[in-house]
Amino acid sequence: MTDYTFTYRTLSEALYESLIDDPFYITLEKAIRGTQLEKKEMILRYMDYSMIEAEHAGQVFIPTEHNYGASIWLKPMGEKEEQLKNEKKEFLINQLGENAWQCYASIVNYMSQQADPLIPPDAWYLSIVGLRPAHQNKRLGSGLIIPVLEKTDGLGITTYLETFTPRNMKFYEKLGYTSIATFNEPITGSPYWIMARQPMSGA
Repeated sequence: MTDYTFTYRTLSEALYESLIDDPFYITLEKAIRGTQLEKKEMILRYMDYSMIEAEHAGQVFIPTEHNYGASIWLKPMGEKEEQLKNEKKEFLINQLGENAWQCYASIVNYMSQQADPLIPPDAWYLSIVGLRPAHQNKRLGSGLIIPVLEKTDGLGITTYLETFTPRNMKFYEKLGYTSIATFNEPITGSPYWIMARQPMSGA
């Protein structure tokens, strides 16, 4: 494995634990060549990179009171979009391998093609959210999302997400999200839902 220096090791582990049953991450991890420990390490690096990426292309929300989880948001980046995509491609090839990159690109390209006609061009995307399982069901999950929704409400901006996990939909609905479409992603072989939330006036 190539060298890598973590910025958010603890949070990467929290996200990994919370998303271990997600078909997207299961499929991506299977596409990585190596032992199971090496595969896990690569996904941890992916989580860490995603947080670093969002620092420049969106927002990472990390509660000041705990490090059990985080939410990762991406914003439209205009002319910088292509540069960010190329940087991510380079990272994935170097750290996870060509096979994993091809897997990632196939899934993300398919999902982007489905979402683009349905989502406003200025919408913020909730890319990743996760809370360490030991701290779930303690009303901490909404605290990873609400502070950012308060900001997007103030800006009058729609947000959206994609979920492969039906049981999470009620949680998102309580935050104001509505399911607007469902598709079957061919690489994972799993259905997923696109959920969107309009900005709430007076929120």
